[in-house]
Amino acid sequence: MSDLEWIYGIHAVETALTQQPEGIQEVRFQEGRDDKKTQRLAQLCQKQKVRVQYVPRKELDQLFTKNKERVVHQGVVALTAMAKAQGEADLHRLVEGIDGTPLIVILDGITDPHNLGACLRSADAAGAHAVVIPKDKSAQLNATVSKVACGAAESVPVFSVTNLARTMKKLQDQGIWIFGTAGEAEQTIYEHDLTIPAAIVMGAEGDGMRRLTREQCDYLIKLPMAGVVSSLNVSVATGVCLYEVVRQRLSK
Repeated sequence: MSDLEWIYGIHAVETALTQQPEGIQEVRFQEGRDDKKTQRLAQLCQKQKVRVQYVPRKELDQLFTKNKERVVHQGVVALTAMAKAQGEADLHRLVEGIDGTPLIVILDGITDPHNLGACLRSADAAGAHAVVIPKDKSAQLNATVSKVACGAAESVPVFSVTNLARTMKKLQDQGIWIFGTAGEAEQTIYEHDLTIPAAIVMGAEGDGMRRLTREQCDYLIKLPMAGVVSSLNVSVATGVCLYEVVRQRLSK
């Protein structure tokens, strides 16, 4: 059974109400807030027969006092069964059933939940079939990820695995070619054929891919950097790489 957790923000709550209304226990709105977005969400709650409460802003703020960061809840929160990451066996079953050319995103140790949420958003927009993360030393699905992902955390299948290198080997056995991103790679992403079944590996913020992850890749690729900065934010780089895959596949 999924754990109950408070999610927050207009997009996250609206997505949960639209896609998984059966998992929502209640929605709380900030008293005195009566804009069009709030009205739309209230109507959606009524349609889905979800319990609604109107409370002072201070009460909404207190729901997230355990967080070190300041949460911008936009005047609406929902108590819901959070989407849970699936396991390795589920991933391989999904790959076997993909109708079309697989596109997998592998995130090797993304520890910032904001970056994980942004990567999920890019993966959803680019039509990726799955996102794979390690169980250890990685951000996991939570309210912050859901907020940043703007609904993608509920729509893109996420798989949390114990041994990332082993999972990559099994994906290769299933016909997936693995492209790891590394600044020292000799070739850019634009020099490779990405119309084949592919998994794109993005390394951790700052440190990049771990050694075993790197060794399991079929190819190492990079984004050309013309300025003074040495790398892009991992979520930005993920979006650039995924849309090069999309460009190539649409051209074909």
